[in-house]
Amino acid sequence: MKRIILVPVLIGIVPTLLFATAQAETGGPVTLTWASVSVPDDAHTKAMYEFERVVEDLSDGEIQVELFPAGELIVQDQLLPSVRRGNIDIAYAGPNWLAQFIPYISMFAAPYMFDSYEHMTTALNGEIADILNEDIVAELDVRSLGAFYLGTRQLNLRDIGRVVRTPQDMEGVKLRMPGSESWQFMGRALGASPTPLSFSEVYLALQTGTIDGQDNPLPTDYNAKFYEVTKYIILTDHFINPVMPVINEEKWQSMTAQQQGWVMEAIAAAQELCDSLNLENEARLADYFESQGMEIIVPDKEAFKEFALDMVMGNEEMTASWDMELFAKVQEIGASLQ
Repeated sequence: MKRIILVPVLIGIVPTLLFATAQAETGGPVTLTWASVSVPDDAHTKAMYEFERVVEDLSDGEIQVELFPAGELIVQDQLLPSVRRGNIDIAYAGPNWLAQFIPYISMFAAPYMFDSYEHMTTALNGEIADILNEDIVAELDVRSLGAFYLGTRQLNLRDIGRVVRTPQDMEGVKLRMPGSESWQFMGRALGASPTPLSFSEVYLALQTGTIDGQDNPLPTDYNAKFYEVTKYIILTDHFINPVMPVINEEKWQSMTAQQQGWVMEAIAAAQELCDSLNLENEARLADYFESQGMEIIVPDKEAFKEFALDMVMGNEEMTASWDMELFAKVQEIGASLQ
């Protein structure tokens, strides 16, 4: 009886497998879905549209892209799990989210890990990226396509009754941070009381005083209009923030080498746009925020760095997972750029 049942099943499977193999070898129409929580004017949202334009042009329409920015499809903490499951094909992730599954990557999410944009992009778009990607693919079934520059994160606060210049001034400040443990740790390493909150809820929470502040790069503060409901920008420069488009590995492997090449060319164009826009905007936005009545504070950055370093090195549970040889390589890259 079992043999009678299996025969038609196998007859159905074999042609399907042969068709899938032939399609992978010869190419065929591909649709890529990409979701994010970034607001429409963010550089990394514009980078998504640049990716769509370039890859559809290079492939002469063989690859089509469907974009879902601004959290219209998936909330922030479900983006990476959705790519892993194959519900969507591409999403932005970063060290803070990847570290939930690969603990040593938390070192790339530590405050003051990178000295500059050049340090971050050289490390995470070069030899270090190849090392990371081996583990990302093996552990998560997703593949990093590169590291874009989200910007340098600064503190952004409501009027809390005092000016913040040191981490001690941050005591008791309800600072919104994304929900992963490495993000929450970063909040504590800034002297604050971190509060997990979805990005889409931040504006209202600032407006109502549910939180005292948030941290983001200046372009994000501008595009999300956080300057309308806050008073201070404190230039801590505490995290040179990479944002990494990751793709479902099964989807990646289903594409031909030529299709993969088109995707990588489009990613390079998207990265160039994202990075250049954020660098340009960071150079001008402090003046704009002042024109809107905000106060720009230059804090004791060394005090913040020392406080953060003490917190990091004192967290043996976190640092025990770190690859210190890889950590040293990252620091060597930074030293070589000075």
